[in-house]
Amino acid sequence: MSTNIELRNIIKSYGDVKVVHGIDLTINPGEFTVFVGPSGCGKSTLLRMIAGLEPITGGDLIIDDERMNDVPAARRGIAMVFQSYALYPHMNVYQNLAFGLETAKMPKAEIEQRVQKAAEILKIEPLLKRKPKQLSGGQRQRVAIGRAIVREPRIFLFDEPLSNLDAELRVQMRVEIAKLHNDLGNTMIYVTHDQVEAMTMADKIVVLRAGVIEQAGAPLELYNNPKNLFVAGFIGSPKMNFLTATSEGGKLTVAGNALEIGRAVDGATTLGVRPEHITLAEGSGTKLAEVRVDLVENLGGQTVVYATTKDNQPINIVLEGQRAVELGETVAVHIDPARLHLFNAAGDAI
Repeated sequence: MSTNIELRNIIKSYGDVKVVHGIDLTINPGEFTVFVGPSGCGKSTLLRMIAGLEPITGGDLIIDDERMNDVPAARRGIAMVFQSYALYPHMNVYQNLAFGLETAKMPKAEIEQRVQKAAEILKIEPLLKRKPKQLSGGQRQRVAIGRAIVREPRIFLFDEPLSNLDAELRVQMRVEIAKLHNDLGNTMIYVTHDQVEAMTMADKIVVLRAGVIEQAGAPLELYNNPKNLFVAGFIGSPKMNFLTATSEGGKLTVAGNALEIGRAVDGATTLGVRPEHITLAEGSGTKLAEVRVDLVENLGGQTVVYATTKDNQPINIVLEGQRAVELGETVAVHIDPARLHLFNAAGDAI
């Protein structure tokens, strides 16, 4: 069952300190929405208000046309998966999955059916008799997600669920959570500070900073058309290069080089270009600048070049394949003008 969520001017204050500043957001039925942003931006607080674990100071939380501000957490039809697995160490996996249903006095046959179904979805059937200490981190996280699945909620909430896993397991669990969403079709909200997780999993990304939404939209929309410097620098890995620019008489100058980019440049003070959109090939787009190569990382499938412009601005370049780039050499870097981003002094995209 897919559920619609609306946040209308949601405010959260602790005493005189306001931490969430009037959030307006619609999450469509069945959508996988990711809240992303730096530590302290309010993403977990927002999630906890939706869950009913934090009171809402102002505004309205609407779930399927019903105002939920004063509805207890247990009656919101929501299941939450936390960063900490919080499994009962003295219970085996089956008992951990069944415990909440037993507490709700659900019939034994129904509990059995729900636990088996969740175990099948998460491929943890062979683990049902094991205790948590006998499980790997990834297996424990699957059990934690299974506890949410057995409740058959309208909405799944995930609060940085992969933070405790190593890099390889994080990738694996990312794929499994995305598959879970495809299989179940429930509305899901996922909180992370990792923009790679956001880009790879989300239908909609909500970028938060200091308790306000900077931009919300589809992953590639934010990647291709960031509204400001903050979003441009936060979405994309490696992060976007920002170079100081001057614009005068309709001409743009960067690192001492005048650029012809075929668009209005008035008011531009910063040029942004993603490392993967820069090339060293002659005749491939517009020459951006001459740079000195400071470091080369050969990753096999890619070559990452860390360089510096003549006016000492750092610039990172990601080249596909294995490239012979010498440390200390000076090379010309080229760009496609259509992939440039320009920002004014206020940090807004032009």
